[in-house]
Amino acid sequence: MGARDSDVDRASITGAIVAGGENARFGGRPKGLYRVGGGRIIDRVAAALRPVVQTVVLIANDPDAAQWLPGVPVHRDERAARGSLVGLETAVRYAGGPVLVVAWDMPFVEPGLLALIASGLTAGVNAVVPEGPRGPEPMCALYTPECLPAIERALADGDLRLGSLVARLPGLIRIPLDRVAALADPARLFFNVNDQADLELAERMAGTI
Repeated sequence: MGARDSDVDRASITGAIVAGGENARFGGRPKGLYRVGGGRIIDRVAAALRPVVQTVVLIANDPDAAQWLPGVPVHRDERAARGSLVGLETAVRYAGGPVLVVAWDMPFVEPGLLALIASGLTAGVNAVVPEGPRGPEPMCALYTPECLPAIERALADGDLRLGSLVARLPGLIRIPLDRVAALADPARLFFNVNDQADLELAERMAGTI
């Protein structure tokens, strides 16, 4: 640990589960409430976050969101626009400090991966983004309030692409793919459920644990 690393209180990290998307491919039913391996995806994400962060919050606009994880605070987007970047902005704004963001459609995210991301929070670091098989994974990453101006500029420009945001972030460090792969298969860790076919595949993958 470096001399200045002790200046950063990693115990202050908030975990934010971002429940975004229109769920159109699931007939409007919130996809994070579907089950994989016997448990709801949202519960699997929460269970991965809790050993790593001090507090878990839920970023969601659904009127029933307060019932999904009893006792977990729910924050709604202030912007009318929709998209992962809007949910990310909400998470960073409400956390008021470092926030470990995880999309709610990732059933195989693990505490070890989240701990690795959190370990990147050292003095002078504003964002920690791991690399997956398809490139950066900004919806399973850590941000500090210093990232808000870059997020707001992207939204003002109408550029909702998360890949573009990564290039804008100040004080960014990336966790290389080989470090992620030392924990588990990155394709599994970052797998996300977008439609019924993905859900069926996830259920088959869960059977390989």
